[in-house]
Amino acid sequence: MSETSRQQVVADLTIAAPLETVWTALRDPTRIDAWFGWDAPTLADEIKFIFVDHASGDEANKVIRFGEWDGIAETIELATVAAGTRLRLLRAGGPALDWVNVYDDIAQGWVTFFQQLRLALERHSDQPRRTIFLSGPSQAGIGAASVELGLDRLSALSPGVAYSAALATGDHVSGQVWHRTHFQTAVTVDQWGDGLLVVTDKGPSPERPHGAGSVLLTTYGLPDAEFAGLQAHWTQWWNARYPKAAE
Repeated sequence: MSETSRQQVVADLTIAAPLETVWTALRDPTRIDAWFGWDAPTLADEIKFIFVDHASGDEANKVIRFGEWDGIAETIELATVAAGTRLRLLRAGGPALDWVNVYDDIAQGWVTFFQQLRLALERHSDQPRRTIFLSGPSQAGIGAASVELGLDRLSALSPGVAYSAALATGDHVSGQVWHRTHFQTAVTVDQWGDGLLVVTDKGPSPERPHGAGSVLLTTYGLPDAEFAGLQAHWTQWWNARYPKAAE
């Protein structure tokens, strides 16, 4: 099979919501804003670029096709299943994805975003979120973000299992293991309004010899002061270990 004809599954998950609800959440920019990416001045422009300017929807078949980039074309397919709606993101073209040895920013990003969509539709219908996103390369002697935070202790727990943990940031959190890939660990957090913590370990590369990582905190209903405090102490903890490179 040629590089351009290969089709790979980037994401495959079931969302406990009706097909039409999931379709609307993927096609209406005001609904996409409730789950895609994270709070940033550029978020609305990114949504327009990806989901409006460079995507077409086949409503009858519940298929969304994205514009081609670097010889790669991606497609979302939705189907009704017993537990709700099955969402699959398929990629045609490009090199084979390596889900263990090579971190792929776009593929892992889609996995994260669709899990955020699942959380939003299953638990937070029409409820606004606030997010904190932190990323950067590791300093020498600093391990993977999941290990530094203490989430590696949850590695034996399957998605859906309850957990309770004291994180290295000083937060005591509890909820459920939400999803896991080789590079990602995600847990719901009761203390953040049934929010979500996604920790990504990107591993070393020529550009980041000591590795790199990111955290995405999704919160619901936190008072302004509590959210500001959460953002301040996570940012301080993170920047001491994974500082952004000077521009």
